[in-house]
Amino acid sequence: MAKHTRYWNETIYRRYIREGRGQGVGMDYKPWVTIHDFPSLGIVSRVKGQTTGRVYHLMSRNETNLFYLLDWRDDVVDIREQYPLSDLSEAIRIAESAQIRYPYDAKSGFPYVMTSDFYVETTNGEVILAVKPASELEKLRVREKLEIERRYWSAQNKKWELVTEHEINHVKARNIEWLSQAKDLDQFGLSIELQAECVNYMMKKLTLFTDKALGGLFTEMEQHLGLDIGTGLNIYKHLAYRKKIYIDVKQPMDFTSFISESTKLRA
Repeated sequence: MAKHTRYWNETIYRRYIREGRGQGVGMDYKPWVTIHDFPSLGIVSRVKGQTTGRVYHLMSRNETNLFYLLDWRDDVVDIREQYPLSDLSEAIRIAESAQIRYPYDAKSGFPYVMTSDFYVETTNGEVILAVKPASELEKLRVREKLEIERRYWSAQNKKWELVTEHEINHVKARNIEWLSQAKDLDQFGLSIELQAECVNYMMKKLTLFTDKALGGLFTEMEQHLGLDIGTGLNIYKHLAYRKKIYIDVKQPMDFTSFISESTKLRA
């Protein structure tokens, strides 16, 4: 996706504030920057989460993978991406005290608002996460900016952690992403009544038949209800994503295994 060159000055800063960027919680939160605001060096994504129901702006594959893992967790109650170090004067003071050059726009001379990749609220407290490829940590300037970030949140008694690709379970993240493709059954052209019939059929069969391969169950349901090929798999993915059934998302998906070995109904 082509991006325009990013401009930054005090006028844009004040517009961001008026727009409510970096403010709000849950569904009402607005990230400080979006994928449309500046050129990206990586793969960007817009993903609708289930924790808040909001569309998230994610700036790299690592961020996207980590987001899926966070959004899947039962203890996470809010995720805010591109979360700003909003107290500019404090961030600049921290940088100066650490003898680190704070980032300013080369043309306007106005200071940038630094952001943390994720602000995560859980039932056990809050944590702010910075996501960086391990190779980037070899660069002094990257480490300097991370140090500003770390000190800023430490001064506010906030827990801060650095996450690289080595701390992300990529198999689990990709599995969750794959399941999320069936998060909403409306997209498959099924009426509300037929959706309910499909869900009930699948749940009943998962309970009664433990010696049938999942792939065979999908085909059986499609033939019994007169559904398009692939609908059975999508119903299964939907139930797993909505956690109506339990599957081990840390393992590669295998639909040749028996139901009892791969699926459990949620309590």
